[in-house]
Amino acid sequence: MWELVQETVNYIKKTTNFTPEYGVILGSGLGSFTNDIKVEYTLPYNEIPNFPVSTVEGHKGALVFGTIGDKKVVAMQGRFHYYEGYSMQEVTFPVRVMKYIGVNKLIVSNASGGVNPNYKVGSIVVINDHVNMMPEHPLRGKNDERFGPRFVNMSEPYSTKMIAKIKEIAASSDIEVLDGVYMGLQGPTFETLHEYKMVKTIGADCVGMSTVPEVIVARHMELETFGISVITDIGSEEHLESITHEEVLKAAQEAEPHVRHLIKELILQY
Repeated sequence: MWELVQETVNYIKKTTNFTPEYGVILGSGLGSFTNDIKVEYTLPYNEIPNFPVSTVEGHKGALVFGTIGDKKVVAMQGRFHYYEGYSMQEVTFPVRVMKYIGVNKLIVSNASGGVNPNYKVGSIVVINDHVNMMPEHPLRGKNDERFGPRFVNMSEPYSTKMIAKIKEIAASSDIEVLDGVYMGLQGPTFETLHEYKMVKTIGADCVGMSTVPEVIVARHMELETFGISVITDIGSEEHLESITHEEVLKAAQEAEPHVRHLIKELILQY
C-alpha cells in the first residue's frame, strides 16, 4: 500500500505541482461544489495511477485542484463505495493519497436516511460521531506504522473545532443545521423499516453507505476531519415506499446551495 500511495502521489505532484491544505469528498448530488473552486487542474480518476474509478450515477470521477480565496483545495468529484465491489483499501486509497500531497484537513459530505424525528427531507446534519457497522474494517490487516498507529484513538473522529466554526457560520448565514450520529452500513439496498428501527435503537440519527471508512483512515493519519450530511429520505413507515436513487439525488441537490455555502465559508474562515 505504501508504495502504491507514493507512486500515485509522485504522479499527482509532477502533474500538478500543487500542494492543497484541504481535501473535500463530494457525495451524492453535491458534485457541483467544484463551481466554487477556482480550478487549476482536473485529473480524471482513470488517468491517475492506482486509482479506482467511480461507477455510481451522480458521481463524476475526477480530482479537482484549485483555490477558494487563498486556500488550496483538492476535491473528489465522486467517491468509492464498498458496495461497488471495491476493497476497503481501495475505498480509502484517495484519503491516503490526499495526506501525502499535503492535505491536513478533510471535509466529507454525503446523503443519508434520517431516523431522528427532528429531521425532514433536506435537513443539513453536522456529523458529530459515527457508528461503524460496515462488514470490513479499512485498517484490517498488517499495520504500516508509516501511515499511523495500530490502534487509533477515535474519541474525536469529527473535529469539535470545525463543528463549532460551521455552527457559527450557519447562524450568521441563517441556515439551519442539526447535529447527528451517522451509521455506516454496507448497502446498496436502502434500509428496511426494521433496519431503520435498529439504527435508531443503537443511537444513530442517520444512516448511509459511505464516509465511515474514509474518516477512520483520515484519523489513522491524523487528518482533522469534518462531516456533513443531507437527509434525503426519512426512515419511517409512511415514507419508506417512495425512496429511489433519483429522489435521493433530487433532495441532495435542493439542499446543495446551503451545503456549498457552509463548506466554502468553513474553508475560508478556518
